[in-house]
Amino acid sequence: MLVGEEAIWGTIGGGQFEYMAIDNAHAMLKGCGEPVMDIPLGPEIGQCCGGRTKLRFTPVTPPVVEDLTHRALRERDERPAVFLFGAGHVGLALTRALLPLPFAVTVIETRKEALETLPAGVTSRLTAMPETSVDDISPGGAAVILTHDHALDFLIAERALARQDLGYVGMIGSATKRATFAHWLARQQDESECRDGMVAAMMTRLVLPIGGGLVRDKRPEVIAALVAAELLQRLPLTAPALSSERQIAAG
Repeated sequence: MLVGEEAIWGTIGGGQFEYMAIDNAHAMLKGCGEPVMDIPLGPEIGQCCGGRTKLRFTPVTPPVVEDLTHRALRERDERPAVFLFGAGHVGLALTRALLPLPFAVTVIETRKEALETLPAGVTSRLTAMPETSVDDISPGGAAVILTHDHALDFLIAERALARQDLGYVGMIGSATKRATFAHWLARQQDESECRDGMVAAMMTRLVLPIGGGLVRDKRPEVIAALVAAELLQRLPLTAPALSSERQIAAG
């Protein structure tokens, strides 16, 4: 957590003990305050969690800035890749839902005008053959397929399912679309005794419909929230390990 005179970045978990930590950091900026706080998470501070948390306070110096910069860049580079194929209503809503989450989002489209509605700063790619972009998804990443063309959806999904190293392959649609895609996929495979087994294995890795079936709602924002939850569950997120000792930089 970083605490400045007028701004704060990050959190150590919230609650009363975080307010106490911020007050101490502000005191350090004024030349006083404590370098270490050992706080019981109990009735003394109006909490019932139990246990203790040790807080270490470090003044921001050039070496600290360099270390924090390297850590931030490393965390950025380690974010799971999420490729969204299609920037229609649901694709746009999902892009907005994923922006604050720890994912590296790329939107793939065949229509230039669709990319013009994306939020600023989003990585996008205009291509006539979006299925080829599947090869650029880093291992452990996700392909979310939401184009305006079912035939194109099928091409992208086939290529994504041919990879064994993706953490999530999802396609917007219905149970009928799933059955249609399964028949289509079977026709694309070479005739062999193991064809049916290959198709079955590929279909078990396909999330279709995306967003699950517990909430039946066609609004793009609702679908986006449900898919975001699926991605958070399935992709390997990198996050600082929780510990009884946390660190605050003041500067």
